[in-house]
Amino acid sequence: MLLAIKNWFIQDKTEAHDPLDEFKRCGENRYLEQAIDNFNPDLYHYLCTQSDPETAEDICQKTWLAIVEKRQYYQSNSTPKAYIFKIARNALIDEFRKQNKYICDSNETDICTQDGDSNFNYACNEQLYNAIKALPHTQKEAVCLQLEGFSLKQIAQITAANPETVKTRLRYAKQQLKHMLGELK
Repeated sequence: MLLAIKNWFIQDKTEAHDPLDEFKRCGENRYLEQAIDNFNPDLYHYLCTQSDPETAEDICQKTWLAIVEKRQYYQSNSTPKAYIFKIARNALIDEFRKQNKYICDSNETDICTQDGDSNFNYACNEQLYNAIKALPHTQKEAVCLQLEGFSLKQIAQITAANPETVKTRLRYAKQQLKHMLGELK
Protein backbone atom coordinates (compact mmCIF):
# COMPACT_ATOMS: atom_id res chain seq x y z
CA MET A 1 0.00 0.00 0.00
CA LEU A 2 2.75 2.46 0.96
CA LEU A 3 4.67 1.64 -2.20
CA ALA A 4 1.58 2.40 -4.28
CA ILE A 5 1.16 5.74 -2.51
CA LYS A 6 4.86 6.55 -2.96
CA ASN A 7 4.64 5.76 -6.68
CA TRP A 8 1.50 7.84 -6.97
CA PHE A 9 3.32 10.93 -5.69
CA ILE A 10 6.30 10.47 -8.00
CA GLN A 11 5.23 12.15 -11.22
CA ASP A 12 8.22 11.28 -13.43
CA LYS A 13 8.89 7.56 -13.10
CA THR A 14 11.45 7.32 -15.88
CA GLU A 15 14.88 6.16 -14.85
CA ALA A 16 17.85 8.36 -15.61
CA HIS A 17 20.64 6.90 -17.75
CA ASP A 18 23.18 8.42 -15.35
CA PRO A 19 21.48 8.95 -11.98
CA LEU A 20 24.59 10.48 -10.40
CA ASP A 21 24.78 13.15 -13.10
CA GLU A 22 21.11 13.96 -12.56
CA PHE A 23 21.64 14.03 -8.80
CA LYS A 24 24.59 16.38 -9.27
CA ARG A 25 22.55 18.60 -11.58
CA CYS A 26 19.33 18.96 -9.58
CA GLY A 27 19.94 17.33 -6.18
CA GLU A 28 16.70 15.36 -6.18
CA ASN A 29 16.78 12.37 -3.86
CA ARG A 30 15.00 10.12 -6.36
CA TYR A 31 18.17 10.03 -8.47
CA LEU A 32 20.25 9.08 -5.46
CA GLU A 33 17.69 6.38 -4.60
CA GLN A 34 17.90 5.10 -8.19
CA ALA A 35 21.70 4.93 -7.97
CA ILE A 36 21.52 3.09 -4.64
CA ASP A 37 18.95 0.64 -6.00
CA ASN A 38 21.02 0.03 -9.15
CA PHE A 39 24.52 -0.21 -7.71
CA ASN A 40 24.43 -1.01 -3.99
CA PRO A 41 24.06 -4.82 -4.31
CA ASP A 42 27.11 -5.05 -6.61
CA LEU A 43 29.03 -2.60 -4.43
CA TYR A 44 28.30 -4.59 -1.29
CA HIS A 45 29.29 -7.86 -2.96
CA TYR A 46 32.58 -6.35 -4.15
CA LEU A 47 33.35 -4.98 -0.70
CA CYS A 48 32.57 -8.37 0.85
CA THR A 49 35.17 -9.95 -1.43
CA GLN A 50 37.72 -7.45 -0.14
CA SER A 51 36.76 -7.40 3.56
CA ASP A 52 34.29 -8.81 6.07
CA PRO A 53 30.51 -8.18 5.83
CA GLU A 54 30.45 -5.69 8.71
CA THR A 55 33.20 -3.57 7.17
CA ALA A 56 31.48 -3.87 3.78
CA GLU A 57 28.27 -2.40 5.23
CA ASP A 58 30.17 0.45 6.87
CA ILE A 59 32.05 1.26 3.67
CA CYS A 60 28.82 1.16 1.65
CA GLN A 61 27.32 3.76 3.98
CA LYS A 62 30.47 5.89 3.87
CA THR A 63 30.47 5.69 0.09
CA TRP A 64 26.90 6.91 -0.29
CA LEU A 65 27.49 9.67 2.28
CA ALA A 66 30.56 10.80 0.34
CA ILE A 67 28.53 10.85 -2.88
CA VAL A 68 25.88 13.03 -1.23
CA GLU A 69 28.41 15.37 0.39
CA LYS A 70 30.56 15.75 -2.73
CA ARG A 71 28.04 15.41 -5.51
CA GLN A 72 29.42 18.48 -7.29
CA TYR A 73 32.69 16.60 -8.00
CA TYR A 74 31.07 13.87 -10.09
CA GLN A 75 32.13 13.89 -13.73
CA SER A 76 29.98 12.04 -16.22
CA ASN A 77 32.96 11.02 -18.40
CA SER A 78 33.12 7.66 -16.58
CA THR A 79 30.36 5.24 -15.74
CA PRO A 80 28.51 5.90 -12.49
CA LYS A 81 29.31 2.38 -11.28
CA ALA A 82 33.06 2.90 -11.78
CA TYR A 83 32.89 6.22 -9.91
CA ILE A 84 31.02 4.64 -7.00
CA PHE A 85 33.45 1.72 -6.82
CA LYS A 86 36.43 4.08 -6.86
CA ILE A 87 35.03 6.01 -3.89
CA ALA A 88 34.30 2.75 -2.09
CA ARG A 89 37.78 1.39 -2.81
CA ASN A 90 39.40 4.54 -1.46
CA ALA A 91 37.21 4.41 1.66
CA LEU A 92 38.11 0.73 2.13
CA ILE A 93 41.83 1.51 1.84
CA ASP A 94 41.42 4.29 4.40
CA GLU A 95 39.65 1.85 6.73
CA PHE A 96 42.39 -0.76 6.29
CA ARG A 97 45.04 1.84 7.02
CA LYS A 98 43.15 2.87 10.12
CA GLN A 99 43.06 -0.78 11.22
CA ASN A 100 46.72 -1.29 10.17
CA LYS A 101 45.87 -4.02 7.67
CA TYR A 102 46.13 -2.37 4.26
CA ILE A 103 47.90 -5.36 2.72
CA CYS A 104 45.27 -7.88 3.70
CA ASP A 105 46.25 -11.27 4.95
CA SER A 106 43.92 -13.70 3.22
CA ASN A 107 43.30 -15.46 6.56
CA GLU A 108 41.88 -12.28 8.12
CA THR A 109 39.31 -11.43 5.47
CA ASP A 110 36.07 -13.23 4.83
CA ILE A 111 34.23 -13.47 1.55
CA CYS A 112 30.48 -13.25 1.30
CA THR A 113 29.04 -16.26 -0.44
CA GLN A 114 25.60 -16.64 -1.85
CA ASP A 115 23.57 -19.77 -1.29
CA GLY A 116 23.96 -22.13 -4.22
CA ASP A 117 21.10 -23.98 -5.85
CA SER A 118 22.78 -27.32 -5.28
CA ASN A 119 25.53 -28.75 -3.12
CA PHE A 120 27.76 -29.19 -6.16
CA ASN A 121 27.40 -25.55 -7.24
CA TYR A 122 27.97 -24.43 -3.67
CA ALA A 123 31.13 -26.55 -3.38
CA CYS A 124 32.47 -25.22 -6.70
CA ASN A 125 31.69 -21.64 -5.72
CA GLU A 126 33.27 -22.14 -2.32
CA GLN A 127 36.45 -23.53 -3.90
CA LEU A 128 36.61 -20.62 -6.31
CA TYR A 129 35.99 -18.04 -3.59
CA ASN A 130 38.62 -19.63 -1.36
CA ALA A 131 41.09 -19.61 -4.25
CA ILE A 132 40.34 -15.94 -4.97
CA LYS A 133 40.64 -15.20 -1.26
CA ALA A 134 44.14 -16.68 -1.26
CA LEU A 135 45.37 -14.32 -4.00
CA PRO A 136 47.52 -11.29 -3.16
CA HIS A 137 45.42 -8.18 -2.49
CA THR A 138 46.07 -6.38 -5.81
CA GLN A 139 45.34 -9.50 -7.85
CA LYS A 140 42.23 -10.31 -5.81
CA GLU A 141 41.00 -6.75 -6.29
CA ALA A 142 41.51 -6.86 -10.07
CA VAL A 143 39.76 -10.24 -10.41
CA CYS A 144 36.82 -9.15 -8.25
CA LEU A 145 36.37 -5.96 -10.25
CA GLN A 146 36.48 -7.92 -13.50
CA LEU A 147 33.90 -10.33 -12.10
CA GLU A 148 31.72 -7.29 -11.32
CA GLY A 149 31.75 -6.53 -15.06
CA PHE A 150 34.29 -3.72 -15.29
CA SER A 151 36.52 -3.34 -18.35
CA LEU A 152 40.31 -3.11 -18.10
CA LYS A 153 40.13 0.64 -18.56
CA GLN A 154 37.55 0.99 -15.78
CA ILE A 155 39.55 -1.23 -13.42
CA ALA A 156 42.58 0.95 -14.12
CA GLN A 157 40.54 4.06 -13.29
CA ILE A 158 39.13 2.57 -10.10
CA THR A 159 42.49 1.30 -8.84
CA ALA A 160 44.51 4.27 -10.16
CA ALA A 161 46.83 1.83 -11.93
CA ASN A 162 48.16 1.63 -15.45
CA PRO A 163 46.00 -0.58 -17.74
CA GLU A 164 49.06 -2.73 -18.48
CA THR A 165 49.55 -3.25 -14.75
CA VAL A 166 45.93 -4.35 -14.46
CA LYS A 167 46.43 -6.81 -17.32
CA THR A 168 49.48 -8.24 -15.58
CA ARG A 169 47.64 -8.57 -12.27
CA LEU A 170 44.78 -10.37 -13.99
CA ARG A 171 47.12 -12.66 -15.91
CA TYR A 172 49.02 -13.65 -12.75
CA ALA A 173 45.78 -14.08 -10.82
CA LYS A 174 44.32 -16.35 -13.49
CA GLN A 175 47.52 -18.40 -13.59
CA GLN A 176 47.45 -18.81 -9.82
CA LEU A 177 43.74 -19.69 -9.85
CA LYS A 178 44.31 -22.33 -12.51
CA HIS A 179 47.17 -23.73 -10.47
CA MET A 180 45.20 -23.73 -7.19
CA LEU A 181 42.00 -25.12 -8.69
CA GLY A 182 43.94 -27.68 -10.72
CA GLU A 183 45.43 -29.03 -7.50
CA LEU A 184 41.95 -29.58 -6.09
CA LYS A 185 40.94 -32.06 -8.79
